[in-house]
Amino acid sequence: MSTVTEHDTVVRGGTLIDGTGAPGYRADLGLDGGRITRIARPAGGDPPKGRTTVDASGLAVTPGFIDLHSHADFSIEGWPQATTQLHQGVTTLVTGNCGWSPFPQDPAGLLREWSDFLAPETGWDFTDTEGFAATVSGARPAVNLALQVGHAALRVAVMEGAERPPEPAELGAMRALLHAAAAQGAYGFSTGLIYAPGSFATEEEVRALVAEAAAAGLLYSTHMRNESGALLPAVREALGAAEAAGGRLEISHLKAMGPENHGSVVTALAELDRARERGVDATADVYPYTASSTTLTSRLPLWSMDGGPPALLHRLADPADRERVAEGLRARFGRDVDPEGVILAELADGPYSGAVGDSIAEIGRREGTDPAEAALRVLAAHRASVKIVNHAMSEEDVVTVLRHPMVSVASDGWVLRPQGAGLPHPRSFGTYPRVLGRYVRELGVLDLPEAVRKMTGLPARRLGMADRGRLAEGAVADIAVFDPGTVADRSTYTDPWQLSTGFAAVLVAGVAVLADGSPTGARPGTVLRRPRPRRPATR
Repeated sequence: MSTVTEHDTVVRGGTLIDGTGAPGYRADLGLDGGRITRIARPAGGDPPKGRTTVDASGLAVTPGFIDLHSHADFSIEGWPQATTQLHQGVTTLVTGNCGWSPFPQDPAGLLREWSDFLAPETGWDFTDTEGFAATVSGARPAVNLALQVGHAALRVAVMEGAERPPEPAELGAMRALLHAAAAQGAYGFSTGLIYAPGSFATEEEVRALVAEAAAAGLLYSTHMRNESGALLPAVREALGAAEAAGGRLEISHLKAMGPENHGSVVTALAELDRARERGVDATADVYPYTASSTTLTSRLPLWSMDGGPPALLHRLADPADRERVAEGLRARFGRDVDPEGVILAELADGPYSGAVGDSIAEIGRREGTDPAEAALRVLAAHRASVKIVNHAMSEEDVVTVLRHPMVSVASDGWVLRPQGAGLPHPRSFGTYPRVLGRYVRELGVLDLPEAVRKMTGLPARRLGMADRGRLAEGAVADIAVFDPGTVADRSTYTDPWQLSTGFAAVLVAGVAVLADGSPTGARPGTVLRRPRPRRPATR
């Protein structure tokens, strides 16, 4: 119990939901030096006094939300205020997902050619973990970042993304770069096995790198090799890599794409449960939407991306190669991708910039061609950098995954300016309020303490953060204050640029970054660091 007579800040009058899943209770919080120093229940003596008071009367007080799956490393420099996240109660963003990260060092400059994840305005110079952390710190973010190192970034840095297995020396170089990132404070290692060049990796390559990550104590996060007709083999591959390495696994945004595959998440979760019973430390995360968002190139046959976007554009200029690519795309359309649901979301100015919001099927009808040729026309006209929203999941599956006790909530979103161009996925604006409003208050899929656990305590445990994700004396004072009765997402697929509502205050390390529902302008966020590896790397 704190002996402080006057705290830096007191959060007064709220119902504390501590992040463990336990029922809420009425208490005040005393904050000092960026940490929680006192939790005072009404019957516990004199109420705490503070130089600053946050009035939480009638509101829920929770740990700040930890977003396990973000791509903010490619957009935080452009908008370090992180307004879209503050209005969701998010205080920590885990980056480096789907195999992409702005490190390790890329001396040939190839990552910029490869990565559709880069926003057009991104100005990163690819560097090592320390260099990236220094750049983020210089931008003074409002929220924290916890970094992962991406498999695609390792592969491009070492072997220029070639479609072949690595030579032993190349695999050794990737392992060394991964271990160096861990030594510099990265929390995890990620793969994006649906995206070239990560998709070129064999299971043996992935297992070797997961073993390196496990040796360094890193979380292994994976966008699996398949999320449609081959979902279950992809789940088994991910579980097998973690089990062989004795590592921790996070299956990113678990879903089943395509009507023929709806319901297969039940079997996927059963595979997860069986692995956990065998002792595999495996969990998953989910976003509360029935559409995904990714790159249009991810729908192409793998061989077409050998050599990256420049090579793809060369193939599209050759009639024979172009027809081969189109045939591969048509095969996917007939199997697990509905072209009516593949919507253009973001692309640079060019011939199709006015078609944002249209499906590739609509574009094909307008131009008198089929959806595959329409997709290739768009890619060729926009230098192969086209983002899509893909409507392909079922609401029942979303609910099934969200209910599972070992599934966290995560956005798969970006830090975005409050108003911008294109039609980005609404998950960047509304993931957490959508769970709290739609799936807790309206549908009763989860109760409030369990939903908060999935946003705080559970992701903190996955990352090994002992002093975040819970309200406890000594914990870091990352805190969200919101009204459970009104919290709501407002962003939609057709009008995404809408901030969520219902959050009264958000504090990062005890500093108010949102007060009275509006950003304060304070930017106390930092790049969080893991302790150094617990044992030497294996070779």
